[in-house]
Amino acid sequence: MVGNVEVFSGEINLENVDPLPEDFDPTAIIAEPLPPVVDDGVSINGKKLAGNGVEKEREIVLGRNVHTTCLEVTEPDADDEVTGEREAYMASVLARYRKSLLERTKHHLGYPYNLDFDYGALGQLQHFSINNLGDPFIESNYGVHSRQFEVGVLDWFARLWELEKNEYWGYITNCGTEGNLHGILVGREVFPDGILYASSETHYSVFKAARMYRMDCEKVKTLISGEIDCEDFKTKLLLHKDKPAIINVNIGTTVKGAVDDLDLVIKTLEETGFSNRFYIHCDGALFGLMMPFVKRAPKVSFKKPIGSVSVSGHKFVGCPMPCGVQITRLEHINALSRNVEYLASRDATIMGSRNGHAPIFLWYTLNRKGYRGFQKEVQKCLRNAHYLKDRLLDNGIGAMLNELSSTVVFERPQDEEFVRKWQLACQGNIAHVVVMPNITVDKLDDFLNELIEKRAKWYQNGKLSSPCVAADLGEGNCRCTLHK
Repeated sequence: MVGNVEVFSGEINLENVDPLPEDFDPTAIIAEPLPPVVDDGVSINGKKLAGNGVEKEREIVLGRNVHTTCLEVTEPDADDEVTGEREAYMASVLARYRKSLLERTKHHLGYPYNLDFDYGALGQLQHFSINNLGDPFIESNYGVHSRQFEVGVLDWFARLWELEKNEYWGYITNCGTEGNLHGILVGREVFPDGILYASSETHYSVFKAARMYRMDCEKVKTLISGEIDCEDFKTKLLLHKDKPAIINVNIGTTVKGAVDDLDLVIKTLEETGFSNRFYIHCDGALFGLMMPFVKRAPKVSFKKPIGSVSVSGHKFVGCPMPCGVQITRLEHINALSRNVEYLASRDATIMGSRNGHAPIFLWYTLNRKGYRGFQKEVQKCLRNAHYLKDRLLDNGIGAMLNELSSTVVFERPQDEEFVRKWQLACQGNIAHVVVMPNITVDKLDDFLNELIEKRAKWYQNGKLSSPCVAADLGEGNCRCTLHK
């Protein structure tokens, strides 16, 4: 704004300011009601029955409508600068919000975010608008960027996945979904008439990419573990032998944490006549960074014929904002990129402006922990995941844990309020806990003890019984009356 700005320089008259009430607590948490549970019937063995006893499809229970709890934005009063009331109000709101975050973090189990991080040393950089718009390897005219951090992080991941500096291209994304959107887009540009293949347990962002890019997509069946069924994959490939294949390989599925057999996928492609006519994108949102530190785990490596790998930065690494890493082969990116004079750079990313703070957070953590630090955290996660799975089974609760995973899947709790409290991710008759570095044995014990106590109430009168999850987890992992 151009013009003179009049700065208030007089004395504040506090005599005209109404004091806050004596019982005012700026850290108090405002109770937020849970949404009503959609349940007009009963549940028998995990199946919803209507009032007439006929089986019906489980309805999705949506979260609360945020408009009922939103914080309104209002115009400042003319005398706000004098009274300071607005600043006091906003400070109280933020204090309550912080306390609410602390409370919710204590009961966070169902989503794959590592909440154990400390970036206090980076607070000095929050006063800068850091933007890495354009290609990370080509400096644009905008000088407030963090490309030197970004490329350092990308080099680290390229080494992890065995790709030389002069053979890769990549960038730090805003989330794992963006990495998948970019990986699938590169595949589509390499093979414009290719058909996308993805397992039924693939993250929804891959099917979103198919809709966005108007790609033909084949959904492949999965094994009970959640990994891709290569027999069904082979059948579907043979239906489209005349068109190239673009494949999404899961390095940890969303619900069960299953890892697709990359070597078997490649073998299936070659045996069905697709040699040199396929592009593989590896979605490693969570486990793409954990698997390199698991003994006997199959390698995700660019020494194999894969086209791209993406991971999330805010999941296993831990970061206060969503972010991710996308790495592809340099030879592929030319089909996608365009020069932009306005930026004095190249456009090869999904987004234009990109968060320049995220690369600094990732660089900071990678330097502090290194390979050995991540290896210790992976071992801790796997050990605690086995502890949780064993205790669930010991207490008669159906549960499953894939060999290379820290995602423990178990029968869905009957109480949606309990689900909301522990922030569990649910699908059909199952729910899961993702054991991350911040999840301790004590927290798992608190969760287990409450779950066992709740189950005693849910099933005490015999009207409800433990749901059958054999179809989801396998008969050996089910603890219903039929399979225990």
